[in-house]
Amino acid sequence: MIARTSTSPVNTLDFVKVTESAALAASRWMGRGERDKADGAAVERMREALGEMDISGRIVIGEGERDEAPMLYIGEELGRGGFEVDIAVDPVEGTNLVANGLPNSIAVMAIAERGCLLNAPDTYMKKLAVGPKAAPFVHLDAPVRDNIEAVANAMEKPVSDVTVVILDRPRHADLVRQVREAGARIKLISDGDVDACIATAVPGTGIHVALGTGGAPEGVLAAAALKCLGGMFMGRLEPRNDEEARRAHEMGIADLSAVLTMNDLVKGEHLVFCATGITDGDLARGVRFFGNNARTHSIVMHSGGTLRFIESVHRLGARPQQNA
Repeated sequence: MIARTSTSPVNTLDFVKVTESAALAASRWMGRGERDKADGAAVERMREALGEMDISGRIVIGEGERDEAPMLYIGEELGRGGFEVDIAVDPVEGTNLVANGLPNSIAVMAIAERGCLLNAPDTYMKKLAVGPKAAPFVHLDAPVRDNIEAVANAMEKPVSDVTVVILDRPRHADLVRQVREAGARIKLISDGDVDACIATAVPGTGIHVALGTGGAPEGVLAAAALKCLGGMFMGRLEPRNDEEARRAHEMGIADLSAVLTMNDLVKGEHLVFCATGITDGDLARGVRFFGNNARTHSIVMHSGGTLRFIESVHRLGARPQQNA
């Protein structure tokens, strides 16, 4: 794992401070209808925290190309020098969720050795995610009913007890129909499919399958977490136009019809994934402010197979004096 060793000065838990910083900043904008301000605050704090780490980091999935994003842009180099890593970030996964005070918004980051994270184009990806028990028995190209029945058999439960998470989008109308005809339950979500994919591999969430089409960069983040957890993720790029297809080719993806496995999206043996809740969700509780402090809840995992749930209390500084 990427940890404090003779070849790396970085402790795995140090990365949690990065997502904690982003979550604390974004949570100040929860429910205020200002998605861009929430995202901007989180981006700034995440970049500051990464800049203070003893790493030679390179953003491979971030806020966009350099001419589109002033901070955390693709290719940006961060850190004070040290172990060379590639970094995939989403300072606010679910900006609409934060703006509207809805659940399942998280600050997310994945870190791997240089060259081990796919620089995914900003396009759509068809996705399938399941936990460890069902991982050997499903496939992106299998019929929906077959995949759901395979999950039910692997988890030794009736199909009627299987819960499938799907983004609530018009493009998923036929997928929703197929899942219902198969007899499974559906949880429709408005945003945030990274959280949904990861939840399939975390016991106790009540989520067993994630299906549908979402952002390709988010697919890499989800694949990183599921690789740590022993789950399964498959995806296929679905460019919306010729320009997106061209960019995918330029990023090194020759066959856009190919099924991308976890090992295509996330290579190498040394991988860290961490996420901090901004609003309450399936994986972590949201930020809580009390007095002059805040409490955060995070998950951190690495390719060695360990999953940690971390609760931290942050002292926020002196309380500003009130006008007399």
